[in-house]
Amino acid sequence: GGAPLGREVAERFVAVFPNVQIVQGYGLTESSGSVASTVGPEESKAYGSVGKLASHLQAKIVDPSTGEALGPGQRGELWVRGPLVMKGYVGDDKATAETVDSEGWLKTGDLCYFNEDGFLYIVDRLKELIKYKGYQVPPAELEHILQSHPEIADAAVIGYPDEDAGQLPMAFIVRQPGSNLTGQQVMDYVAKHVAPYKKVRRVAFVNAIPKSPAGKILRRELVQQALSMGASKL
Repeated sequence: GGAPLGREVAERFVAVFPNVQIVQGYGLTESSGSVASTVGPEESKAYGSVGKLASHLQAKIVDPSTGEALGPGQRGELWVRGPLVMKGYVGDDKATAETVDSEGWLKTGDLCYFNEDGFLYIVDRLKELIKYKGYQVPPAELEHILQSHPEIADAAVIGYPDEDAGQLPMAFIVRQPGSNLTGQQVMDYVAKHVAPYKKVRRVAFVNAIPKSPAGKILRRELVQQALSMGASKL
């Protein structure tokens, strides 16, 4: 819970448990429940996707900077509309106006895309994107790659403040028991899978990744932890 399950992890699971069906879904408190889900064995094979849009909703992918509606395969903010979308936040008209527009579209704050077959893919939270030299780097994308490494038990990625670049992608890694994985090996592994601007540029090893009871990574805690470590210890 709290983050999309990446294709790599899903495929590794299915290889071990071929008779277990993985079902993913996506929803918000503000949508009063499910926005999308994988229904049936065929849809569940769309690893990495949270499924198709629920029948009672409309959705569109919107460019966050221009408000333009985008087509299949293009990443933008997911907006949804339907009878189960909230009317607003009680006693907070400002927050309501920022989240639900005059036509009833709920701005989810999630960076997503639909493929040509209508399957929805969650990339990351817009506010958690790392800004590296003008590029946007989704932490969840790097976390999926890191979690596919056999010597990594868990991982989280944050933006580390940097005067020149703005933010540097930094990974917190929980090694598998007995592993002697090094920071350089972690960075090299990610570099093989991503464009140069998405490369992990700092690594710290920890005993556990701080998470909320719902399973969401507490990135603010990791940022504070990174700053308190100091560059000399990384």
